Amino acid sequence: MEKVSNMMRLHNLQPRPGSRHRVKRLGCGESSGHGKTSGKGHKGQKARSGGSIRLGFEGGQMPLIRRLPKRGFNNAAFHKRYAVVNLDDLNAFKAGTAVNEQLLRESKLVRGDFVGIKILGDGELKHGLTVEADKVSASAREKIEKAGGTITLREKAERPHAAAASEASPEKPAGEAALEETRKKKSSRKTSAKAKKKASRES
Repeated sequence: MEKVSNMMRLHNLQPRPGSRHRVKRLGCGESSGHGKTSGKGHKGQKARSGGSIRLGFEGGQMPLIRRLPKRGFNNAAFHKRYAVVNLDDLNAFKAGTAVNEQLLRESKLVRGDFVGIKILGDGELKHGLTVEADKVSASAREKIEKAGGTITLREKAERPHAAAASEASPEKPAGEAALEETRKKKSSRKTSAKAKKKASRES
């Protein structure tokens, strides 16, 4: 009598009971319960082939998200994105290479728009490099210097809106400044004269 083997073989693999369900068959006659309209109802946008309504669409009326008032501070407008580079990635460069943003872009290690480059200390640096970045973690700085390399931080450029404001309001010439000063004196005299007249009337 042969012993029955309970070992798992390719020919006796079966899905877990209850994990697979019978596919609902649509349009197989009215008696099936899913015939005729196949569960889509009568006419309308949702009954059409390919007809779908995007999330938040309310038939053309002003959506709720736009009707609600927007209040409070949102930090998303002031968020600054830094391109992150780990020490493991810098091992691709030869010893003594000056690693800057241009080189990182050419080697496809950073891409897209960002305000600066941040060096993180994930991994070990095998040789010395001259790294130029905007931010660096303490562990990354320690490992770079330990490998015989140097790290230099780029100077922060002047904020664009501050530069635009300084350009928009240049210093006035001496003649204009003197004219404005005389106007201020005249206006102060007028206000003092009005105040004296008012005081005399009240007395």
